[in-house]
Amino acid sequence: MNGYERIVASLKGEMPDQRPIMLHSFMTAAKDAGYSIRQYREDPEIAAKCHIQFIEKYQVDGILFDVDTALIAGAVGVPVDFPEDEPARTHHPLLHTLEEVETLADIDISKNIRVQHSMETIRILKKYFKNEIFVRGNCDQAPFSLACSIRTPAEFMMDLMMNEDDSIRLLEYSSRICSQLITLMANAGADMVSNGDSPAGPSMISPEMYEQFAMPYEQKMADAAHAANVPYLLHICGNADVILDKMATLNIDAVELDYKTPIANIHSQLGNKMSLYGTIDPSAVFALGTPEMVVRETIQLLELYKGNPRFVIGAGCALPPITPELNIRTFIETVRKF
Repeated sequence: MNGYERIVASLKGEMPDQRPIMLHSFMTAAKDAGYSIRQYREDPEIAAKCHIQFIEKYQVDGILFDVDTALIAGAVGVPVDFPEDEPARTHHPLLHTLEEVETLADIDISKNIRVQHSMETIRILKKYFKNEIFVRGNCDQAPFSLACSIRTPAEFMMDLMMNEDDSIRLLEYSSRICSQLITLMANAGADMVSNGDSPAGPSMISPEMYEQFAMPYEQKMADAAHAANVPYLLHICGNADVILDKMATLNIDAVELDYKTPIANIHSQLGNKMSLYGTIDPSAVFALGTPEMVVRETIQLLELYKGNPRFVIGAGCALPPITPELNIRTFIETVRKF
């Protein structure tokens, strides 16, 4: 099997010949290739080159194309900072009061230059690898997270308590915007699409609020992906243990969770329903840990999912650019020999 075939088999619940590997590695790939994050995000040829060199260096099975968590927010007008060697980030709200939601106009985000760059990168990667390497296109923020960027997380938390009707209007608006990127990414050739929705996790809101204000819109994103004939993955950082039962009811293909969520609980509640991507700590283990730590954490995951095909192993979130080559190679060697 090649990398593409391994990940497709995993998504179908069929055991591949080897455990598939996919790493959230855009910052590491850019540094390895000698480019700044600014160059990566501004030039599709450079972005694609970074991922191609990373794949050919480490021989992993899939690419997670990502750029930052401000792509959609910037496209709708949220002020964004663009550091030279860090991912872009929002820094001020677009709406200073929730009532201003009525002023938001639906826009065509395909006209945004950064969105166009992302689509072109996907096209280059698919043309280069064809169906040899699996390409996952990360579609930035899910609707709840975009609403947080439009209002700031702190303000939107208050909005949900004080003005539910207009909060729902903002979530519906965000859903229409986010679903555009899902469709664009699929049409560009991505084999899978994904969203991050970490502000919707238990670190920020209660399980009940997650079920009411985030889940319906996460499902809409999955529905948009399925309408475009691609699988959908949902990423939530932090300890998602108390919402695993709710996530299990979503009609999605995969989740990406990090090391803070007990792996045994992920396996017992989601293991037969959707694929897991992750979940090794990208900082304490991959970037700052010893090779012995990498081996230990990798083996723990592989042992638990032994016999279960619905697992693509990697980091639970983005690898820092300082991640040592030795730790990445140790991880890959451990998986391949298991």
